[in-house]
Amino acid sequence: MVNQVKILAVIPARGGSKGIPKKNIRLLAGMPLISYAIKTALKCKEITDVYVTTDSEEIAEVAENYGAQIVERSSELSGDQVTLDPVIYNAVLRAEREKDFKYDYVITMQPTSPLLKPESLSAALEMLEKEKSDCVISVINKPHLSWKRQDGNIVPNYVQRLNRQDLPPNYMETGAFVITKRCMMTEKTRMAGKISVFQVSEDEGIDIDDKNDWILSEALLNRKHIIFRVDGYALLGMGHIYNCITLAYSMIEHEVLLVIQKDSLEGIKKIQETNLPYRVIETEDEIEHIIKEFRPDIWVNDRLNTTEEYMRYIKTLVPRVVTIEDLGDGTRHADAVINALYTDEELSGQNIYSGWRYVCLRDEFQVERPKAFSNEVKNVMVMFGGTDPCNYNRMLYDIILHISDRYPNVRFNFVVGIGYDMEKNKLITVEEKRVYVFPNVQRVTRFMREADLAITSQGRAIFEFASMGVPAIVLSQNEREKKHSFANMRNGFINLGIREGIEPELIENTLDWLIKTQAVRRNMYDLMIKYPLREGLERVKNIIVGRDRGIF
Repeated sequence: MVNQVKILAVIPARGGSKGIPKKNIRLLAGMPLISYAIKTALKCKEITDVYVTTDSEEIAEVAENYGAQIVERSSELSGDQVTLDPVIYNAVLRAEREKDFKYDYVITMQPTSPLLKPESLSAALEMLEKEKSDCVISVINKPHLSWKRQDGNIVPNYVQRLNRQDLPPNYMETGAFVITKRCMMTEKTRMAGKISVFQVSEDEGIDIDDKNDWILSEALLNRKHIIFRVDGYALLGMGHIYNCITLAYSMIEHEVLLVIQKDSLEGIKKIQETNLPYRVIETEDEIEHIIKEFRPDIWVNDRLNTTEEYMRYIKTLVPRVVTIEDLGDGTRHADAVINALYTDEELSGQNIYSGWRYVCLRDEFQVERPKAFSNEVKNVMVMFGGTDPCNYNRMLYDIILHISDRYPNVRFNFVVGIGYDMEKNKLITVEEKRVYVFPNVQRVTRFMREADLAITSQGRAIFEFASMGVPAIVLSQNEREKKHSFANMRNGFINLGIREGIEPELIENTLDWLIKTQAVRRNMYDLMIKYPLREGLERVKNIIVGRDRGIF
């Protein structure tokens, strides 16, 4: 719209709310409810003046503090039976007398729609001009199969039952705004002439009428935009990917975005399976553009060691930065460092949270519980993560095929990850040897529930096996993984170290010893199940959003 067009925003706010006492000035997410409408109107560059019409001195004082001008509403216009039309018309006349000019458009904005965005107001004004409308009403589109009473019977409001996405539009008015040409307004109506509807999101269309609306609005206003920067590929492994997916799933109350490098082919494939929003970047130079577009409140980095330069750069773009499993120099500049795989003794600092208390178990482990201890080993599970860079799967496959006849009552299940090349490594099920291979399973707890003993790598899987009470032999994929200190005998694990120092005979002997020695396995089981690992996810969520220190 051209600059000389004069637009008045009127916010009606009575003081006698009954459903939620003092609703218009009660604090919603730390601010008076009415302040949201005032701030939205003031941020809309097309609006000339913002007035609040009220019968309450208290509301008037709060509204003035947030930049609104006030129209004192008379008692005749403050009754329960008075509609908004004469109230808004009266406010327009009063404002025009004060300003000594006539407005071209009047916007009625209810204070009970706190999530309305200034951009939506601007877009609606543009639509009004483009469509040459006299009035634009904010709506949400809620197509539903509905029913009505007719001639004493319940009958459908539709001709054909369709899926929701195929139903015709069903526009429902919201309290967000009504835009009216001034020349079309009278004391009895603000909706005349050619009427258009402007569809807002369901969030923007919320109209606070009761406590449930209030609770929902507060949750949405407290919602954060969170970017997870993560990579996952054959050499690096997939633990970072699984961890960020777990966190992203758990943060449904927030807006999340996963950002991953294009060479992380296995990681991209896994993220695609989740239907979580993600962006693929070719270079780190694209980060700044993504940040400007998504406007994150929080940046979560799960990519091993960060540099001071990198962390300082991200801190200039995002208010809060959290880094995970990070031993780099950049940690001293992060707002929080979450290193579940390292013990408290290895790290220090007020912003560092380390050790098993900060493990994020996936959903399936949150609901599953350890089975009772098995006196006899009937099921051995082999699992080496999403990519298995050391190819332990093939090593164990050969060992078990060689020794399986010693254990005629034992079944061996290989659970291999999304990034492992089974065809190249020739891993196939051999039923006569009771060796079974399962690629890219969706719920590994199905196998852990049956496992009496496991052989695994030293990544996050150690916490998963511990949560399920499965005694495990551990082999490290690399030197860094060797530092994951939870996998030791004090916690129920037999740790054989890294591949260069492991002979097949050592694995054979250890496996044979554990299968035959019930007392050792019982001790390992008891040590594992004493840890309340399922509490870690909520703890980490609180750290990420800053609730651990009352930041947000």
